[in-house]
Amino acid sequence: MQSLKVVVFEGVQNLAIFAAQAQGYFTAEGLDIILSFTPDSTILRNGLAAGEYDIAHTAVDNAIAMVELAQQDVAVVLGGDSGFNALLFQPDIASFEALRGQTVLVDAPNTAFALVLYKIMQKHGLERGDYIAQPVGATPFRLTRMREDKAAKASIMNLPFRILAQRAGLRLVCEATDEIGPYLSTAGFVMRPWAQQNQAALTSYIRAYLRGLRWALAPANQAAAIALLTERLRLPPDVAAEAFAIASAEGGLAHDAAIDIDGLSNVLALRADVEGQWGGQAPSAEKYIDTRFYTAALASLN
Repeated sequence: MQSLKVVVFEGVQNLAIFAAQAQGYFTAEGLDIILSFTPDSTILRNGLAAGEYDIAHTAVDNAIAMVELAQQDVAVVLGGDSGFNALLFQPDIASFEALRGQTVLVDAPNTAFALVLYKIMQKHGLERGDYIAQPVGATPFRLTRMREDKAAKASIMNLPFRILAQRAGLRLVCEATDEIGPYLSTAGFVMRPWAQQNQAALTSYIRAYLRGLRWALAPANQAAAIALLTERLRLPPDVAAEAFAIASAEGGLAHDAAIDIDGLSNVLALRADVEGQWGGQAPSAEKYIDTRFYTAALASLN
């Protein structure tokens, strides 16, 4: 058995991993998966670069940040989803204009869902200096903070936390992709030198991951998949069922975890626009991708 250290954020986007573990698909490939939940993007990125983790699954913008801001040699090897992201307000916030001078919560200030939030705010007339963007870490921390601190007025949240937020009285304002267009959120990425040294293990990992995803989305396994989310994310069964319905619908978890090139291109365009990188002209998405391992895994699986 070869141990692989995999790091993720907590959430429904990890359903394929949970399923592959539960069904023994990783074990069948000779892999022992050590799964860690990260508290924030900075710890994830630094840990992957330092070799504390082998594979990361999270918003692909983190991979771009590693390449462009930290000059790390990172490759995106697997797709995932569009994020299932929604913008939520405290119930006393009736409009975007009411957020002027208020505190909004982000994970880290310069990546992923923070940039999505900035872009949505900009579309509705608020620039970065018009509100206070406070980094507090992963979505569970943002949800807890908004529940406990009514001065935290808005945040982007994914599944299942957006459902829990609504049940706690927060107001869902919009779906992120309705505001910004196609978006590649969750993706699997690795350090390129590690991938070169572990080609067989990475291909086996992706093959098991795809088997887990196919199992989870098969109609015959719906009840079992919901039970898996209930157990692994410690959710009420009805919340797990609602989250699964969103994740498994059209536009949810990508078929066979294919990399959404249009979504990745839009992530790059968003960084160019909001952060002003590359002189405002985003590079090609292909710069960040290495599909060799995915192609080999999919071919052998089929």
